[in-house]
This record gives sequence, structure tokens and C-alpha cells, in this order.
Amino acid sequence: MKIYTKTGDKGTTALFGGTRVPKHHIRIESYGTIDELNSHLGLIRDQEINQQYKDLLIHIQDRLFTVGAILATDPEKAILKNGKERLNIPKISTENIERLEKEMDAMNAELPPMTHFVLPGGHQTVSFCHIARCVCRRAERLATALNDIEKIDPSALMYLNRLSDYLFVLARKLSYDLQANEIKWIPEKES
Repeated sequence: MKIYTKTGDKGTTALFGGTRVPKHHIRIESYGTIDELNSHLGLIRDQEINQQYKDLLIHIQDRLFTVGAILATDPEKAILKNGKERLNIPKISTENIERLEKEMDAMNAELPPMTHFVLPGGHQTVSFCHIARCVCRRAERLATALNDIEKIDPSALMYLNRLSDYLFVLARKLSYDLQANEIKWIPEKES
């Protein structure tokens, strides 16, 4: 398979189903941001962190490919002429969302209560988590904007929302595990 096809040389790209859209279309921005998020998760996974986190990150990366495929599918061509779905892959399930919730609950049980916002940073690995969280939030904003135009699978939106929460808790847990300094945001008083 050739990597370069030259079909996008004029600024368009094809969705699953063959529909061509401009490369700046919100649908492309949406799944492109999912791809960016997935790359950031790979960077976190490459750090010296607990294998349990790495294993879950691999699972999340797999799920993000599913979210990307959902976003890359033209809704008008999502069902084939034979009545079957174009995407013959497992969808985002309630179990996928609940798994993130359970992981957050387990990590939170080991953390001191959060009384203030925290400043991103303290350790490079923690910073990578915060960057991924911000990219996830952007992906969620783009996906919800797309959903206003063309409805997408609601479970994909829920998954992105839960994932950004998970990445915040993971950043806190990694701060704890790595004994990094978690700096609380306490607004300066006006003088």
C-alpha cells in the first residue's frame, strides 16, 4: 500500500464511504484531534510509569481509533446497501466508560482530597498528562460542535468527556507516585 495517494493535493480528503470534504472540515478537525490525542497518550505510555497505567493507555488508544473511525464516517453512508453498518468494529460501550470511572475511583481513593485547582506541572510525565487532557478537551469541543451539525454516536461524546477526567486524575496520581510537587492554585490577593 502506498502512503501517498495524491488524492488530497487539492485540499480535500475522503471520509469512510467516499464522500470528499475540505481538509479543514470540522469532521476532519474532530478526528484529527483524536489522532493528536492518541499520539500524546503514546508519549505518556513511553514514560517510566506503572505497567497497569500503560496497559489501560493501550486500551484507551484502541478505543480512540474507534472514536476516530466513528467521526470519519459520513453519516449518510454509515449503513451499506445490504443494511449492515459500514464500520464493522466494536463500538464504544457502557463498559468502556465504566472502566474509566472505576480506574478514577481507585486512583482517587489513594490521593489526598483536592481542595484547590492545581497548576499543571511538577514532573515531565505529569505535564504530558495535562497536555493530553487539554487535547482531549479540545477533541470533545470539536466533536460536540460536529454533533450540532450532524449527529454522532452519543457514547463517543461520553467517552471523551470521561477520558479527560481520567487524564486529570491520572496526572494527580502520577504526581503522587512520582512524589512530584503538586502546586495548588491560590489566587493572589489584590494589594
